[in-house]
Amino acid sequence: MENGLLKKLSGLSRAAMHKGRSLLNKKAATGHIPQAGKKSEVLIVPAGEHSVTRKAIGRSALKVLDKLHEAGHSAYLVGGGVRDALVGLKPKDFDIATDASPETIRSLFRNSRIIGRRFRLVHVVYGREIIEVATFRAAHSKGAGGEIGAAGRIVRDNVFGSIEEDAYRRDFTVNALYYNIADDSVVDYVGGLADLESGTFRLIGDPLTRCAEDPVRVLRAVRLAAKLEFEIDPKTLSAMEQIATELKSTPPARLFEEVLKLFQGGYALRSFRSIREHDLLRFLFPLLDKRLKAGAPELEGMIDAALINTDKRVAAGKPITPAYLLAFMLWPDVEEYAMLDSEKGMPITDALQLAADSVLSTQLRITSIPRRFSGPMKEIWQMQPRLERLRGARALKLMEDRRFRAAYDFLCLRATVDDRLKESASWWTKVQTLPEEQRIDAAAKRPVALDIWPSDIGADVAPGEESAASATAGGPAKKKRRRRRRRKPAGDKGATPSS
Repeated sequence: MENGLLKKLSGLSRAAMHKGRSLLNKKAATGHIPQAGKKSEVLIVPAGEHSVTRKAIGRSALKVLDKLHEAGHSAYLVGGGVRDALVGLKPKDFDIATDASPETIRSLFRNSRIIGRRFRLVHVVYGREIIEVATFRAAHSKGAGGEIGAAGRIVRDNVFGSIEEDAYRRDFTVNALYYNIADDSVVDYVGGLADLESGTFRLIGDPLTRCAEDPVRVLRAVRLAAKLEFEIDPKTLSAMEQIATELKSTPPARLFEEVLKLFQGGYALRSFRSIREHDLLRFLFPLLDKRLKAGAPELEGMIDAALINTDKRVAAGKPITPAYLLAFMLWPDVEEYAMLDSEKGMPITDALQLAADSVLSTQLRITSIPRRFSGPMKEIWQMQPRLERLRGARALKLMEDRRFRAAYDFLCLRATVDDRLKESASWWTKVQTLPEEQRIDAAAKRPVALDIWPSDIGADVAPGEESAASATAGGPAKKKRRRRRRRKPAGDKGATPSS
């Protein structure tokens, strides 16, 4: 660490670097960070000697920090916002810690509300932005507001304390760094700056106890280590491996929140590979995990392409939807189940609907998927056969569908692993660039993929495609007979007047 701590992080003074080495040496000597309640040396890095500035903090978060400070309370930015600013990333999360009680915070901000029972805190609302403000926490044993369940999990976490006690209650060292709005200093009680410098992700306190308190920390460790490209401390990793199976008992809603964080932060590919490396995919997407473990290089390639595309969109500031990625995670099983029913003669639309319901039912027992996402996922899946085969006006009509873009992107990625789809995907790419008058002619002559789904080919194709469909199906296409509705005599009960 002679030239390290804060040369990368912004060039600390020699005195500050000496304190940083002292904290790191204490950790090395004791094997872990001192437990809460034991006095430890604090590293305070003054303004100008670190890279966290008011400019790096969002406007809404600054308003909250300044108002708390002006009201005579301690006010610190803490966690991911401080961590990311120190390593040169643009902060996106602005969590605030203070010595003010939730009720006091609520009284200061009319645009706020107290939330939570297990962990009471305050949300200060500015339009669509929410600033989370928490009162300093202490160890659970220090008051009546804390409770640990039989399995070691935190049931309630509402024992208030000092900033030092709060630091030891946090999960990882690099997340326990505080930016003081009063003097613009960065405060480190647990050696977080040293771990940032060494690229180490480490739990505070006894790793096994901390993982047992909240098993979701296993996923958080893997995700954040992937984001920062850090190594996980061996003792922390060992505890994660022992506690990982407890994720099976985690509420599906919490796991879904972690899934969103894994794949929407701009480092989805690294996160996914890290989740697989640590054998955690089985707790999030067990059906997909089973397929990948059986060996599916083409599927891996398709998922990697989807994740890379998602990361590119995040980097470019473009919107992304979880429905698109979730659809990819579950598509292999939806496709397989639909194919089996289609081979038995079930119409493709019905087969896909039945397969989607079955796969989603299985997945929802693991991670909840709100209807605002599961609905679009089903629509993306249902559009695949139509994108593969429709011609003429019916094909062009698909471009007006609200899910067209996502379904088209989905088809293009499928085409990267299925040669039968390449010509069709290329046509859709080209037709979108044509003038409207040329699209009709192009749509009548488009190449279609009729040999993918085994049955009910004639049901979904446009008029004039019957000959092509019959050639694939191995026989002449049957014309559909129009059923005439029998008009009831005027004297019949329930008869409707003729128009």
